Amino acid sequence: MWHDKSVVFHLGKRHEEQPDGAIVGSARVDPRTKKLTRRLQEGDIAVINHVDLDRVAAESLVERKPAAVLNAAKSTSGRYPNLGPGILNEAGVPLIDDLGPAVMDLRDGDRVEVDENGEVRRNGEVIAAGTVQTAETIARAAKEAQAGMATQLKAFATNTQEYIGREKDLIFDGLGVPDIRTKIAGRDVLVVVRGYRYKEDIAALRPYIREYRPLLIGVDGGADAILETGYKPDIIVGDMDSVSDRALLRSGAEIVVHAYRDGRAPGKKRVEDLGVPHVVFPCTGTSEDVAMLLANAKGARLIVAVGTHNTLVEFLDKGRSGMASTFLTRLAVGGKLIDAKGVSRLYRSRISNGMIALLVVAGLAAVLVALASTTTGRLTLSLIATWLGDVWHSLTNLF
Repeated sequence: MWHDKSVVFHLGKRHEEQPDGAIVGSARVDPRTKKLTRRLQEGDIAVINHVDLDRVAAESLVERKPAAVLNAAKSTSGRYPNLGPGILNEAGVPLIDDLGPAVMDLRDGDRVEVDENGEVRRNGEVIAAGTVQTAETIARAAKEAQAGMATQLKAFATNTQEYIGREKDLIFDGLGVPDIRTKIAGRDVLVVVRGYRYKEDIAALRPYIREYRPLLIGVDGGADAILETGYKPDIIVGDMDSVSDRALLRSGAEIVVHAYRDGRAPGKKRVEDLGVPHVVFPCTGTSEDVAMLLANAKGARLIVAVGTHNTLVEFLDKGRSGMASTFLTRLAVGGKLIDAKGVSRLYRSRISNGMIALLVVAGLAAVLVALASTTTGRLTLSLIATWLGDVWHSLTNLF
């Protein structure tokens, strides 16, 4: 049984467990995990092709409550100790790994059966076989991947040097930043990426948002994250691959399309088809880098980051060789940049709940003292005390 392999899963409403322990459900297939999670339903079997399954992808999958995740690729290749497999395992979602390209031939809606040995069947025929990942196999792979960190660090340093040569004018002088209508100068800016623990960060920042009213920039799906928490983005930045039509059309945000130095702008056609006014920002880095560079170049007083990447493992977890841009962007805006987790720890509302309670008690005490100092006041207090006594007496008689 799956339970014997340290894999615990929760039965969804759209799949069933067979007497032999196999999981049966409807396949949902996409080589891009980010796109798949948008249509994945509870109890579906997610079919992906994701080398080094990262934390954000795993958390997105867990949120959709699939019956199992089938990965055509190796969820941990050995390059670095990625976090995704462990997150799925801790959430009780079975992960079958390294199934090969044949599993990607499945179509959405195909009825799939996955047994405890990692074999995948359609209509009774085995179409792929992989490795069932357990807590033990995941821990072992992560330990072995630690050895790959030195190689990745060297590659990261080389990439950083190359990026400086290409983008130094943009990063350090702000050359190439487009004109926008939204006024940023002198304001706090909150940059929201749909990344690591973004929901918890936004919740922790509610007092800060309420009091300082920062300008809100949503990076792709981060715009929907802002809407989900009851706010509206002022600017949406990105290649527009994970933001909803609702956010683009109805939020009223200014749209900044991230383009690449070779002229490609993947999101440009989408916003043109929607008829949404926009500007284009060419930059080699990631969309979150574009948002921070834009805020910095336009005079933001402070930049608060939600769901962004900070550590080397997180940079590598992003799965892009160009993550050196993120490192350099943070150096460039470092004097203004604060991670949301730091804000939530350091920031306290100027008027705390305790202070409010103390003020209420002090006010009541002052009223009582004032009443007790006059004849009319003493009579009023006496009448109140008598009334309270009658109420108490009536209550005791009832019970």
